[in-house]
Amino acid sequence: MKKKIFAVVLSLIVSTIAFAQDYDRKITPRKNVPLDSIRLSDPFVLADKKTKTYYMTGTGGMMWKSKNLRTWDGPYMVVKTDPNSWMGPRPMIWAAEIHEHDGKYYYFATFTNREVNIDTVAGNVIERRACHVLVSNKPDGPYVPMEKPTYLPADKPTLDATLWIDKDKKPYMIYCHEWLQNLNGTVEKIALSPDFSGTEGEGKILFRASDSPWSRENTSDGSIKPNKVTDGPFVFLTSKGKLGMLWTSWIRNVYTQGVAYSESGTLDGPWVQEEDPITPPDFGHGMLFRTFNGKQLMALHSHKDLGKGHYLRIPHFFLVDTTGDKLVVVRDYEP
Repeated sequence: MKKKIFAVVLSLIVSTIAFAQDYDRKITPRKNVPLDSIRLSDPFVLADKKTKTYYMTGTGGMMWKSKNLRTWDGPYMVVKTDPNSWMGPRPMIWAAEIHEHDGKYYYFATFTNREVNIDTVAGNVIERRACHVLVSNKPDGPYVPMEKPTYLPADKPTLDATLWIDKDKKPYMIYCHEWLQNLNGTVEKIALSPDFSGTEGEGKILFRASDSPWSRENTSDGSIKPNKVTDGPFVFLTSKGKLGMLWTSWIRNVYTQGVAYSESGTLDGPWVQEEDPITPPDFGHGMLFRTFNGKQLMALHSHKDLGKGHYLRIPHFFLVDTTGDKLVVVRDYEP
């Protein structure tokens, strides 16, 4: 199972790689592309009320734009990193999110410098990979670095950062400490400065992959144990004030979307995992957004195994209900 998951990660690296130094490279965006014709991992949709436009990002450092969620224009290059930074001149970009705050737009993403190795665990060489935040005055960029050169420790592989402003009115970065190093992936938080230009203090573990009752993997001796992967956290509130978190792992070789809820109503938890996944098999890395006509949707990607280490991932929407104490997935949503 471990080799299987590592192969999935490697396949995603190869199939979705984008290089920030190519920002000025001429790319001809396509027009009116149907959602199911887009190949994109980790989709994140910003419904920007100022421009009445949906902006979709994800893995690869590109952006798609739509007025109706049905057809999209793109991809567009939107990221300009510093080639002299720890990311190097050609970083991979994974799981990008865009958050509007106080009139600016912030690009939370995972950057990988494949030229720098930080650790070797169980025979796997771990490259320099970390969550970072870029900023722009416009939703479609360009997104550029801010003050702090790093947000998280250089010797710790982190990924899939998201934003949450907790009950203490302070902003936090939520992220995963990758299972490749700690062998039991975690979801953690760290405080952000008020303008998101850096982090403050140290990270705190919120929960571990092994806390989930549904994420499982087979071992070489035929037994079953908790899965080690944490992926794609996204924090939300129900209408009744219940604090929840979407996150993804695996049930053996099936990519799976789960959810947990905080008993305290804050990021500090404790976090209680739901007994069962919340979507059909082979979907994951979910987030929530509201359409301009008020529908609550979950954006995530489908995961299809094509064999021989190749995988197909396509953005997908579910209609969801968050009016109660818990999130309920209602049905597929086709714009």
